[in-house]
Amino acid sequence: MLHLLILRYLRGEADVAPHIAGHVEYLERHHAAGTFIASGQTVPAGEGGAILARGVDRAAALAITAEDPFVRAGVAEYSITTIDVGRAHPALAGLVSAA
Repeated sequence: MLHLLILRYLRGEADVAPHIAGHVEYLERHHAAGTFIASGQTVPAGEGGAILARGVDRAAALAITAEDPFVRAGVAEYSITTIDVGRAHPALAGLVSAA
């Protein structure tokens, strides 16, 4: 299973900014663990971001999003879409099969 984690800001930039360093550390930690395989800002910038996660069940994905400093501070929230991958490009096979 893969999970598409969509982050949406609930507050303005001034409220979000103090939590950026903690959010970046959160991203780096989960990328290093192999749980996050892609992340970035949504376009247009300023609305939020998205993360592609693997190797965890939906309950664990929910728990992971709850630890984001943005969520803990109440300046953002996540929605989660779980994907049962049926087909993938061969270049992604290793990532998807381990998901």
